Amino acid sequence: MRKEIFQEIEIPEGVEVNINEDEVFVKGKEGELKRKFKIMNLSIQQQGNKIVVGNKKSTKKEKKMINTTAAHLRNMIRGVGERYEYHLKICSSHFPISVEINGRDVMIKNFLGEKIPRKTHILEGVDVDVNKDIITVSSTNKELAGQTAANFEKATWIKARDRRVFQDGIFITSKAGKKI
Repeated sequence: MRKEIFQEIEIPEGVEVNINEDEVFVKGKEGELKRKFKIMNLSIQQQGNKIVVGNKKSTKKEKKMINTTAAHLRNMIRGVGERYEYHLKICSSHFPISVEINGRDVMIKNFLGEKIPRKTHILEGVDVDVNKDIITVSSTNKELAGQTAANFEKATWIKARDRRVFQDGIFITSKAGKKI
């Protein structure tokens, strides 16, 4: 059964949105974001201080696309207004872990007493700050900030050892304002 489904997204003060066919540009006080959406049967329009996403004759599949597109647009608008921050904690029981940032590369040294440092990468558009045992990852793009935080966690993944005994690593403690 086909229905008329539209979602409205409010544009707050200080945020500027430009829509060019399937490409959306969002600019705010923290920066600017650009994203291209694959919208086959959907329409994205700006009406005053709202963005309207929808379709006159939507199926279940198009409803899912409408909700996903609206969620991405809300994340973009929130990100240019206030940056997304992820906090990570460096946990070590015996060997002290040190984290060094060289440009976009990160070296995790002395993890479990290993001689060869583990490496990970910081994605473009993401700022990382290391303060003793707290790592702060921030960006206007929620997906890039989350992926960079996940890269830190994945770099200290322990394989072939009991996780109940070897509890060292870098762990996410708060995601974009939500405590874990």
